[in-house]
Amino acid sequence: MNRILVVDDHAIVRAGICRLLQDREDTEVLQATSGEEALDVAQGAVLNLIVLDLNLPALGGLELLRRLARVNPGASILVFSQHAEAIYAAKSLEAGARGFVSKNAMPEELLEAVDTILAGGVAIEKDIQHEMAIRDVMEDAYLKPLSERDLEILRLLAAGDTLSEIAEKLGVAYKTVANTLSRIKEKLGVGQTSDLIRIAVSRGLADLI
Repeated sequence: MNRILVVDDHAIVRAGICRLLQDREDTEVLQATSGEEALDVAQGAVLNLIVLDLNLPALGGLELLRRLARVNPGASILVFSQHAEAIYAAKSLEAGARGFVSKNAMPEELLEAVDTILAGGVAIEKDIQHEMAIRDVMEDAYLKPLSERDLEILRLLAAGDTLSEIAEKLGVAYKTVANTLSRIKEKLGVGQTSDLIRIAVSRGLADLI
């Protein structure tokens, strides 16, 4: 039996999440409408998962997430937020969450995240995960000399496209792609295209596909 605590101060949202979760087999759903109530419930209950809205009145946000993790270390935390920006997901994971889904997500995405976390994994909404990968790449000092077009070509190389296929996708001449590739090699101090592909994969550019 999985016991899940849903923490959200909006009655309609909370009811919708609870209904989704209650349709699962072997699932008991508890509710809390505030950070204080969530801490009270979490302190005295055996929980497998906490579905947490960070935007609560009074006690809310990342501090609540950290406190819930301390009072009930056996419960994984899935943040279910009105914010869909990667920075919120990154901060939530740093604070101890095991997943992040925005309220823009489809119900199936929320349920998939719940299943993934209960199975021991980490779950981040796909669009947000994509944005987080882009942020990581753009903050990579080694790749700073590259332009957006350079990064796009590297991304397509990492996906396994040939230069001809890249030219077709970008709507440019083959020679343009070849020349750009030569400049990328100069910027990164690389001699072989195969080395560029390894760099693109190791730097997470393949995750941007």
